[in-house]
Formats: sequence, structure tokens, C-alpha cells
Amino acid sequence: MQVQVNGEGREVSDGLKLSELVKELALAPERVAIELNQKVVRRNRWPETMLADGDRIEIVHFVGGGAEARPGVPRRAAGWGGAVREGALISFPLSAV
Repeated sequence: MQVQVNGEGREVSDGLKLSELVKELALAPERVAIELNQKVVRRNRWPETMLADGDRIEIVHFVGGGAEARPGVPRRAAGWGGAVREGALISFPLSAV
């Protein structure tokens, strides 16, 4: 079946659960938040949340750090190009993860 993950089409197995998708994508569960069809899904619900054809999934990565390298010059997220503040949540294309 076909789903969209962070705006990119992806073929996944029928009956795939959200927790299995996270594992398949080799993501650290404690460092991401997930929205399924514009609704946040709590981490404890991932194992019971089955994906359906056409679902739209947004995976947001927690980025720590972000301290200024030197006064007035913010660090940048690799491949993202935007300034990152401490504890920011950033949605990257999965190809960048």
C-alpha cells in the first residue's frame, strides 16, 4: 500500500503498524513525534496504530544542542540550513535522516 511520509510517497506492507514503520526507518523512537493524518499519535499508541492506504505521516525529529558556535552565529542543522534552537522540533525529509 502507498502512504506519504513527510511528503514523500512510500510503499509499505499491508497492515504495517506505526511502531513497525519507525523501526523500518531506523528511527530512535524517543527522539521523534508522529502525526498521522494531521493528528498527533502518542508513542504508547504506535504499536496498535495500523496504517492504511493513503495515510499521511509526518515524523518530527527532536534536535538537541543548538548553542551558538560563537556570539551571533547560530549552528545549522546539517542539510537543513535553518538555525536550530535548543530543544527544537524539525521535520526533515527522510532521505536526510
